[in-house]
Amino acid sequence: MRAIFRFGKIGRLKFVSHLDLQRYMQRAFSRTELPVAFSQGFNPHPVMSFASALAMGWVSEYEVLDVKLDTPISKEFALKEMRSALPPELPVYEVRFVDDRHASMMSLVKMSDYEIEILENMDKIKEAAREFLLSESVMAIRKTKSSEREINIRPLCVYLSSQENCLKTRLMLTEADTLKPDLLLKTLSEMAGIEVPRCQIKRTKLIGLAKSGRETPLMEL
Repeated sequence: MRAIFRFGKIGRLKFVSHLDLQRYMQRAFSRTELPVAFSQGFNPHPVMSFASALAMGWVSEYEVLDVKLDTPISKEFALKEMRSALPPELPVYEVRFVDDRHASMMSLVKMSDYEIEILENMDKIKEAAREFLLSESVMAIRKTKSSEREINIRPLCVYLSSQENCLKTRLMLTEADTLKPDLLLKTLSEMAGIEVPRCQIKRTKLIGLAKSGRETPLMEL
């Protein structure tokens, strides 16, 4: 049996790295009475994984933690224990239980929704966004830990709209095809001929594909 928690990452904890967040969750489990399964070996640790790492400095209302349990428990108990062990900056919103044979949450992620709050030059960013949407090809440099290469990012942006001082977008998030919101904003800024504006990036949803092919929130798969 596995418990799938959806939690947020806000406030000062947005500056916690993904590796530190893993350690944070491990310590949190030790403060609960949840029947978490542990790995074997000399250094046992909770059998858990995150659906997708979040960049340091971004906030989120849709982080997904997948943890294996030794025995069944109720949703009420799971939520109570996790909420009591975590600070307000890591709010726990919901939990669901799945069979061990259920696909890992990490393997189900295909896209992610973001809100990018623009703190300056929003008019120019809006103009660049309109140009971006009308283009068939928009080239940008994507950097990885080991290399960098030029790619066409236009097909990786599933949806993009602007509302007042905010961009809302759905971007591909797979091992083969990923577009991060900071690269999208950098590209829009270059198209507008301006420096990258100050902003706040928030992840609002992780998306997978249902058997029908419909884009579906991860917690519903």
